Amino acid sequence: MKKISFFLLCSLISVWTYAQEAKYVFFFIGDGMGVNQVQGTELYLGELDGKIGLTPLDFTEFPYATTSSTYSATNGVTDSAAGGTALATGTKTKNGTIGMEQDQQTPIASIAMRAKEKGCRVGIATSVSIDHATPAAFYAHNPNRKNYYQIGKDLFTAGFDFYAGSDFLDPDNHGQGESLYTLASQYGYTLARGYEDFMAKNEQADKLILLQTEKASATYRDAIPYAIDRREGDLCLSDITSAAIRFLSKDLSKGFFLMVEGGKIDWACHSNDAATAFREVVDLNESIRQALQFYENHPDETLIVISADHETGGLVLGTGAYALNLQALQYQRVSETAFTSILNSLRRQTGNRVTWEQARQALADNFGFWNELKLTEQQAKRLEEVYCRTFTGSDVEMEKSEYAQDEPLAAEAVRIINEIAMVGWVSGGHSAGYVPVFAIGAGADHFQGRMDNVEIPARIAEIAHYQ
Repeated sequence: MKKISFFLLCSLISVWTYAQEAKYVFFFIGDGMGVNQVQGTELYLGELDGKIGLTPLDFTEFPYATTSSTYSATNGVTDSAAGGTALATGTKTKNGTIGMEQDQQTPIASIAMRAKEKGCRVGIATSVSIDHATPAAFYAHNPNRKNYYQIGKDLFTAGFDFYAGSDFLDPDNHGQGESLYTLASQYGYTLARGYEDFMAKNEQADKLILLQTEKASATYRDAIPYAIDRREGDLCLSDITSAAIRFLSKDLSKGFFLMVEGGKIDWACHSNDAATAFREVVDLNESIRQALQFYENHPDETLIVISADHETGGLVLGTGAYALNLQALQYQRVSETAFTSILNSLRRQTGNRVTWEQARQALADNFGFWNELKLTEQQAKRLEEVYCRTFTGSDVEMEKSEYAQDEPLAAEAVRIINEIAMVGWVSGGHSAGYVPVFAIGAGADHFQGRMDNVEIPARIAEIAHYQ
């Protein structure tokens, strides 16, 4: 029996009729953002406000909310490639596959591509590299999410109006190919480095790629900094979202589709770093505010949808004591990865002769231990034992997560502050937990009832008339 295509299926959904067409579509994806990542953030903010209860995020106040399942075509637990492809195309595929059927040969058009075919302006933006799995699923077709150079070339083939992220991961195919930066110019793209550079080039550019500064990429090109680690001048997701809206709004008569990914929620959860993850959710919320400002000016023509590709870490809110102490997380001032850099700097400064007093002071300064947060005798002992094992010997085995290799003392500090906050984690990988779906605007009432991830782009396409 011949398989019914996704977009033919959309045309057959005659049960729904839409009084208004969504001319402007925002699709925000919190990578790794399960329901507990969202509610944990709100409970954390509530405790900071001095109460037991929720301080709502803007997007959780949307009038329509439900949950979605996320399994892939081949696995009960999806990866970001298959999860992103499902959200981009409405088709489940094999883990590791970008924008292709399960056979890893047949390309699938995304809703972004359908929007472009309709004549809309299109933008794809993320807080990680622009060739990472989730953003790539909207413009690329590749059997392997790690083929970064080929995925980067697909960006130009898709020809969308605006792209943004930290950088390209492999801009010259390991020195064997033509530079993607050169290709950008050949395909008519203006390259902007940082928000100020964007503002200087925005008006004259026909198509634009916004990346962080070359100085920032020389330090770390894989992603922009975590919100918890951000310094003045760093490119942030709110800047990226603001730039995307400004650029796509240069011709509002065409309408637009914009996907924005909060990519580092996932990264923090892979490291089981609750304080960093909650701040990333807050940071995504700040970006969504940019879309809400646009919505307030175009309420009858704008649709905003928020969801996630999967949950990461199996986050648990409560570890058995029928209580939470999430406010403790406010005293964590850097991510686990940034604290690793602090420890590495101490190693360099001392010729790798860091004393326990120096390490203890760094822990106090960056986690509030012994000062704002009192440690049990056992917790203090654990920290000192990890110090003795890793700072007094010759070899250190770093603790590895999906996107980081961190000092064992940094990882132990995060585990202890999680304990104090009464937050638990099942693993350092993904889970099959439900993810949230929130919607506001034209056609938002059709994001109700239990959903599967492939239904989200199908409903967006129907509401926006992308057939």
